[in-house]
Amino acid sequence: MLKVLLVDDEPFILQGLKVLIDWEQEGFEIAGAVSDGREALKFLEKHQADLIFADINMPGVSGLELLKKIREGGKSDAYFVILSGYADFSYAQKAIRYECSDYILKPIEKVQLLEILRKVKNLKEVREEKTRANQKMERAYLERNMIAVIRGKYDSVDLGYIKAQMHISGVMRYIEIDLDEKKLDEEISDEDKRACQRKLVEICRGFLQENGDHCFFDVSGQEGIYDAGFVYCSYMAKEKNKTEREYLECFMSYVKDAIQVPVVMLVGKQTEDIGNLAKSYGTVCILRSCIGFLEQKEIYYYETEVQVSNEGIFLCKDEIDRLILAIEENEPAKICGAVDGFFKEMQKMGAGMGEFSRLNINYLVFQLIHLATKQDDNVNQEEILRRISEHSFREGAARGSRMHLCGFALEYAEYLAQLRKNVSRGVLGEVEREMKERYMENLTLKELSETYYVNSAYLGQLFRKKYGCSFKDYLNEIRMEEASSLLVHTDKKIIEIAEEVGYRNLDYFVNRFINAKGCTPAKYRRQARN
Repeated sequence: MLKVLLVDDEPFILQGLKVLIDWEQEGFEIAGAVSDGREALKFLEKHQADLIFADINMPGVSGLELLKKIREGGKSDAYFVILSGYADFSYAQKAIRYECSDYILKPIEKVQLLEILRKVKNLKEVREEKTRANQKMERAYLERNMIAVIRGKYDSVDLGYIKAQMHISGVMRYIEIDLDEKKLDEEISDEDKRACQRKLVEICRGFLQENGDHCFFDVSGQEGIYDAGFVYCSYMAKEKNKTEREYLECFMSYVKDAIQVPVVMLVGKQTEDIGNLAKSYGTVCILRSCIGFLEQKEIYYYETEVQVSNEGIFLCKDEIDRLILAIEENEPAKICGAVDGFFKEMQKMGAGMGEFSRLNINYLVFQLIHLATKQDDNVNQEEILRRISEHSFREGAARGSRMHLCGFALEYAEYLAQLRKNVSRGVLGEVEREMKERYMENLTLKELSETYYVNSAYLGQLFRKKYGCSFKDYLNEIRMEEASSLLVHTDKKIIEIAEEVGYRNLDYFVNRFINAKGCTPAKYRRQARN
C-alpha cells in the first residue's frame, strides 16, 4: 500500500477526502491527516509518505511552504498535490518549481482524484524500476571491480571504489562455495547447474544479510566450476559472537539446508590487506585442484591442508620430479617405482601416510598442469586433473594412499600421451555417430572414453569445445529430436515414446521436453498435427 498524508485546515475537507473513494481498493492507505504544514513536517520526521495532498493556503506553514521545506531539506521525495480554492497561475508556477506532481482546484471530484492516484501509481512504478535498474548497474560495477581485485588484476581506481562502497576491515579471506559436481546427479544439465549456482549466490547473500555485497557470482569464470565467491572479514564472526570456524560452519549449514544439493566450501589463506586478496584466492585455486587427493570434507581450510612441521614445510622435490618425468614418458613401471620412492621418502621424513597430499601434492599439481599446457593450452587443465584424481579413487583405495596416487599418475600419463597424439582428430566423429545410434541406451562419457581409449575428462572437454555443450546435454538434444519425430509421425503413447528414447521417468522426460521445446509433448503433438 502506498502511504498518503492529507494536510488541510478545514476538517470537512479532510473528512471528505477520506470517504470520497475506496483508497485501499486503489492500493493506497491514509497514513495521516493533519491541519497545517507544521504538523505535516513533524509527521514526516517519524513516518514515510508516498503521496501528499496539501491545501495551498493554510495558517502558519502553507502548502507551498511545506513543499519548499520538504524538497530543500530532503525530508521527503513524496509525490505532492496542491489543493486550491482558486486558480492562480503564479501559484502553479511556484509549485512546479519545487517538483509538485499536480495542482487541482476544490471541490475535488471523485474522477479527478482517481486519475491522480493512478497517475501516481504509474510514476511510482517507473521510479522504482529505474531505481532497481540503477542498483543493478551499481551492483554489477562493484562486482566487476571486486572480481578484478580477487584475481589480482586491478589498479588504484578499482581499489578506491571498493573501499568507498564496501565494509572491508580486519583479517580477511577469500572463500569459495562450489556445487560438489562429483556428488551431483549425472542427469543434471549444465543449464540446471547454472540455475543452482545463481540460487547458491542468493542463499549466501541471504545468510550474509547486510554484508550481502561481499558475495559474488562465478568468480572463477571456469568451465565446469559453479561457484559463489565470498570475501570474509573477521568482524562478521565477532558481530555474531562466534569464532571464525563456528561462523563458517553456521554459514555452510545454512547453505546446505537451503539449496539441498551437494556443496563444498574452500577457505583461502588469511590476509590483512585487501590488495593481497588475490593471494588468498590463489590458495583457494590450490585447494580446488587438490581436492580429489584430500579426505572428503564439507569445509577445507588452506592452513589445515598445507603440511607444516616444527622444522617447516616438507617438500620431497627430487622424488616428485622423478614421478613427473615418469608420467611424461608414460612408463608404467617407472611411475609405480617413483610413487614407491616418494612414499619411502615421506616415511623417512616422519610424515604419516595421509599427510603426503598437502604441499607436495600442490607442487605436483602445478608441475603437471604446466606439462599439459605445453601440449594444449586450450584445455582446462585444472578440471582435467581434478576429474582424473576423482576417477582414480576406487573402493579400497583411500584418498592420499599409495594406490590412489599410482592410479592417478598412470591415468594422467595416458592423458598426456593422448594430448600429444591430438586424439580429437576423428574420435569425436566416432563418438557422435555412436550416440546417434545408441541414444536410447544409458550411455555415459566414461563408457565411450573406454571404448575409444580416450581419457573421459579430456573427451568431455573436447566435446564441449566442439559442440558448445556437455556430453549429457548433447545426448538429451538427440533424444528430444527423436521424441519430437515420434510424436508427430506415430500414435504411440507419450510414456512409450519416453522409454523408447531413453527416459525411464515420465515426469523427468516431460520436464526436459518443456525445456527443449517450450511446451508439453501432448501440446507439441496437437500443434504439429493442426
